[in-house]
Amino acid sequence: MKAKHQRLWLVVGALTALGGAGVLAFSTLGEKATYFYAPSDLAKGPAPTDAIRLGGMVEKGSIQRDGETIRFVVTDMAKTVPVTYTGILPDLFREGQGVIAEGKIDPVTGKFTAETILAKHDEKYMPPEVAGAMKKTGAVSTGG
Repeated sequence: MKAKHQRLWLVVGALTALGGAGVLAFSTLGEKATYFYAPSDLAKGPAPTDAIRLGGMVEKGSIQRDGETIRFVVTDMAKTVPVTYTGILPDLFREGQGVIAEGKIDPVTGKFTAETILAKHDEKYMPPEVAGAMKKTGAVSTGG
């Protein structure tokens, strides 16, 4: 076999291996991906049935505690979604603050059951997903 043909088969083999690795990586990533939604995004269409991240602000006056179960409302200042969470909340979780809840939404009732709650870490920080969603609704200024 000529050197030219050997190089051609080497390149074809390398591209095949690279393509196979890419397909494997993307299929695994797609299974594990958690998509971000704001309350306004959920109001636009059918609710996703897989795990999602719901982000926004904890509505003032909405926190209700019943033992370890906490109910509150997440808002993007245009729409709201009721959230239920059982467990220990982060120390920084409070009304009027940014929050991201990971879990599932009931497509029938529209209530969100959170498995994880992430709260912001200081007064000036807002998770990028929440800031972007709130800019879309006009709830925060776009100036820097």
